[in-house]
Amino acid sequence: MKFGAHVSIAGGINKAPLRAYELGCECFQIFSRSPRGGKPPELKEELVESFLSECANYNIAEYYIHTPYYINLCSEKKDLRDSSIAIIKEELERGGILGAKYVMTHLGSSKGMGKKHAVNTIIEGLKKIIENTRFSTQLLLENTAGQGATMGDSFEELAEILDGVRSSDIGICIDTAHLFAAGYDIRTKAKFEETLHMLSAAIDIKKIKLFHGNDSKVGLGERKDRHEHIGKGKIGIEGFKNIIKNPHFKNINMIVETPPDKVGEDIKALKILRDK
Repeated sequence: MKFGAHVSIAGGINKAPLRAYELGCECFQIFSRSPRGGKPPELKEELVESFLSECANYNIAEYYIHTPYYINLCSEKKDLRDSSIAIIKEELERGGILGAKYVMTHLGSSKGMGKKHAVNTIIEGLKKIIENTRFSTQLLLENTAGQGATMGDSFEELAEILDGVRSSDIGICIDTAHLFAAGYDIRTKAKFEETLHMLSAAIDIKKIKLFHGNDSKVGLGERKDRHEHIGKGKIGIEGFKNIIKNPHFKNINMIVETPPDKVGEDIKALKILRDK
């Protein structure tokens, strides 16, 4: 397992590898565009070459792209659903240009739409994204904390979506803070094994491709998305040890998305758990 963080692309996407290296990252995650909206920066050949050269300079071979925050594949507004589909497609294409391994996305909120209808709408949208196209970058669906009407907070719901799309091109990114806030306990070895059993009963473990390693400011099942530094939140250091030491996840990397003030310390803490 390698550890990294979400890093800024301020000043150009080619600035990200150095920022990652300075934090002690062995892999990293970026937005390839503003997460708030607007036209994405053009990936000109010179910029891409500089980005790839910087990755090579700092010996970072794996990096990932997160889609913008406003993605909603189950919005009651058709224009937002359509634009979300188009942007995810575009991010997969940009990922291919940059050599990113994964693009991960949230699914959106079913507000104004029943859960069942939302699941079917998400499946329809994902099919449109991958139909008749082969991307070198794989799409991952991220679990959520279940705040409001956000979709993807349960293993069963994620499994239903995967089964509906029926594609080997889509995997799962597990966010630990979201997992815990949604009611899945990983704090002790026994509770972690229970959660792992529930996960494997719903989803093929091989579908898990990446972790977002975040402690939680909120308690078990509080259904709020609030990230905390590793070992400083309600999950605690043992929860991360349970994941890192599990043989199923040995080759699955972990990205930290904690407050920027102590991200380097978070990565260091995770490395200590791995290397003990």
